[in-house]
Amino acid sequence: MIKVYSTPTCPWCRKAKSYLQSKNVPFEDINVATDLRGREEMFNISGQSGVPVLDLCGNVVLGFDQQAIDDALTTCKQ
Repeated sequence: MIKVYSTPTCPWCRKAKSYLQSKNVPFEDINVATDLRGREEMFNISGQSGVPVLDLCGNVVLGFDQQAIDDALTTCKQ
């Protein structure tokens, strides 16, 4: 499962989600501005409070790092 922890006002979050959509990769978008449980989950897996945080089948990518996303997706079983 792929999760994107984001906020509505974050431009890098939008880029990350657009990139996944352009690759036809389904994901769950978790708005950590309003979802306390999602915010805690994001912090637990990343140690970060900044967004975006992507959980790509257990591979955590901080920020919009296209190469890291592509690398993580190669190990992801959809």
